[in-house]
Amino acid sequence: MAILVLNHFLVKNFYLHSFLLVLIASAVFSFSKNIEHKTLEIGAAAPDFSLQGVDGKTYSLSSFKNAEILVVIFTCNHCPTAQAYEERIMKLTTDYAGKNVQVVCIMPNDPASLRLDELDFSDLGDSFDEMKIRAAERKFNFPYLYDGSSQKVSLAYGPVATPHAFIFDRERRLRYQGRIDDTENPFKSPRTTDTRNAINALLQHKAVPVPTTKVFGCSIKWSEKKESVEKALIAWSKEPVNLTMIDNPTLKNLLTNSSKKLYLINFWSTSSTVSMDEFSSFITINRMYRNRDFEFISICADEMANKDSAFQFLTHQQASNTNYFLDVKANPDWTNLLNPSWKGTLPYTFIVEPGGKIVYSRLGAINDAELKSTIVSNPMIGRYP
Repeated sequence: MAILVLNHFLVKNFYLHSFLLVLIASAVFSFSKNIEHKTLEIGAAAPDFSLQGVDGKTYSLSSFKNAEILVVIFTCNHCPTAQAYEERIMKLTTDYAGKNVQVVCIMPNDPASLRLDELDFSDLGDSFDEMKIRAAERKFNFPYLYDGSSQKVSLAYGPVATPHAFIFDRERRLRYQGRIDDTENPFKSPRTTDTRNAINALLQHKAVPVPTTKVFGCSIKWSEKKESVEKALIAWSKEPVNLTMIDNPTLKNLLTNSSKKLYLINFWSTSSTVSMDEFSSFITINRMYRNRDFEFISICADEMANKDSAFQFLTHQQASNTNYFLDVKANPDWTNLLNPSWKGTLPYTFIVEPGGKIVYSRLGAINDAELKSTIVSNPMIGRYP
């Protein structure tokens, strides 16, 4: 079973709620064989590697041969704990650059072993292309290397979770492995700065006081976990699909959003090619964030004669979210509820906060990356840091 070591942030109550939901999801969807991955032992030589970085360069141990100390951190894009540590890793890199300490990060996860519901705190997965995006957005000041294809390097080092630090001395012998510090909460200062303590000891040619610490974060997505992804897809495909009629008062209530959730509302039509072509993106987004304070609602605005066709389409899309059908002939003034100047062209997409504030609207095709980024950046959802 996929094990979340100490997953998501417990900063606020809704994070605790999300944490519990993720644990439940892991129990339901994790069917992979329990394969043991051994972590490199203290005193062992650093396994060599040849990995491509997001900068287009290929790196190996020899790339850092002049460094007095080498810090190898296994981290990733999607994990909220890893995200929380990005700023601290960048500061670690800056603070020790003048002391001949090299920090390098490796992404260990197989992207094909990452379930959509494990992306609930991120707009990006762990593919190499998405690593490039994340590195550019966050302005990483360290090499960020991809090991997701073969995981040979990750298997040699044996990280348990993201992030997981391995610190090597001048002879490239492992002197510390474990957490970066003792708090994943980005708003609190750590009590024990384990990686810094190890680096400082090695710079003074002393033994590391605590050479091994327990790590926390998201479990490594080893390739054998692909079965978990397949099982999740099968489970989602079996969820019931419903299509309910909606009238103007109900529509107005949706737009005022009296819930405690962030609403993503998509108006579409069976006569709109764009609507139907992009609908699968909404299904993906729903599966990513539905365990958070989030709900995707689709509203087919069409003639009543097309209701059956709409339902067939939704069934094919496995749209187990909330779906409404709006009879445009029976409700000729429905567009005025959204935008008096709108002529009814579809698709039309909104993000509505509790209380009715519209924080995103797009007439026509959505930008998938922009929409995901808008969702995870909203205070209702929150992405760290």
